[in-house]
Amino acid sequence: MIFIIIFGLTMIALSVLMIINPQAFSDSIIKFSQQRYFHAFEIMSRLCFGGIFIYYSALTSAPTINAALGYLMIFAAIFLLVIGAKKHRKFALWSAQKFSAMFRFCGVFSFIFGGYIVYTAI
Repeated sequence: MIFIIIFGLTMIALSVLMIINPQAFSDSIIKFSQQRYFHAFEIMSRLCFGGIFIYYSALTSAPTINAALGYLMIFAAIFLLVIGAKKHRKFALWSAQKFSAMFRFCGVFSFIFGGYIVYTAI
């Protein structure tokens, strides 16, 4: 369950960055998407955390929601694997540029959801 808490706390920390400086957050996404390991990291992190959320979901106070999040992460990993690194990178660049003005607003909701994830795991 500690890994679910770590995931939630990481989500909270990234949300704070989104709220404080949305343009810097967008720039960071763009810079990260240009790294050689970007695609593999995105797939592996989703598979690992998806499995963790599914495995430990019964021990949380919201087992259905946490299991659904896990399956969603695994589905996203499979989807990224299917579309390939080139399209994944192109989408990351497009979305970071297109939606940077919304990052502050989305960061507030992401912060709350990260807190909810931590709450369900405690």
